[in-house]
Amino acid sequence: MGGRLEQDRPVAIAPGFRLQWEEAQGAHVLLYPEGMVRLGGSAGAILSRCDGERSLTGIVASLEEAFPGADLEADVVEFMEIALDKGWIVLDPR
Repeated sequence: MGGRLEQDRPVAIAPGFRLQWEEAQGAHVLLYPEGMVRLGGSAGAILSRCDGERSLTGIVASLEEAFPGADLEADVVEFMEIALDKGWIVLDPR
């Protein structure tokens, strides 16, 4: 699983960002001081699991439980790498 993303380190939304459901947008949004990012359904589902307790492995397992029969690991890892590059998520420094 993932290069820079270690499978057993908890993942959290980065400080300065807040994830919430925005009824007016009909989607999850990631809020930050300079603006907002409207997230697609799968991005919102992934980021909503970045609670600082679950690892990448746990996030993938939770999503695959919610969407039975889907092999989501590669897609989740790809998105998480992008989110890490954009500074939306952080890894537990442990």
